[in-house]
Amino acid sequence: MDYWGVYLFRIGGLARDRSLATERRKPRAQHFRNAHPFGYVHIPNQVASIMLQQVQRLYDAKTISGEQLLYINAEPRAFTEICGACERIKNTPIPYSYSVFIKKFIQFYVATLPFGFVFSLGYWVIPVVGFIFYVLASLELIAEEIEDPFGGDENDLPLEKMARGIRVHIH
Repeated sequence: MDYWGVYLFRIGGLARDRSLATERRKPRAQHFRNAHPFGYVHIPNQVASIMLQQVQRLYDAKTISGEQLLYINAEPRAFTEICGACERIKNTPIPYSYSVFIKKFIQFYVATLPFGFVFSLGYWVIPVVGFIFYVLASLELIAEEIEDPFGGDENDLPLEKMARGIRVHIH
């Protein structure tokens, strides 16, 4: 079985939709032995565990040396750490109260800005304040857009393309 391909697919599934990474145990997934007590399996961790077991079997059969074992064992562990980092990014959104505060602050700042510049800029204060509002509002919209980089929007990360590229380069 191509465990690297399965692992990359499941990492992409984890990032896009949590239900793909943590599934209810099914009869066809009998090789995933270390299930969660409530019957859930974290697929990327299970695939990494199988890969590590296969590497250990290669070492036990003297197919690879001890140095190779140390080098190869680092790869699934690194992928598991990356998976954990992706989960933290996915599951830690910007708090709603923070987002509301930023919007209110921008509105208040832009509403009071003309009073500070009206005497020095005169009528030029209107386009200057408009431009400042445009920049601050655009930054807020960009922050909302990149809050979830693993979604299916046009501006999100191309996870399937990245997984295919990795899979092509490791085979």
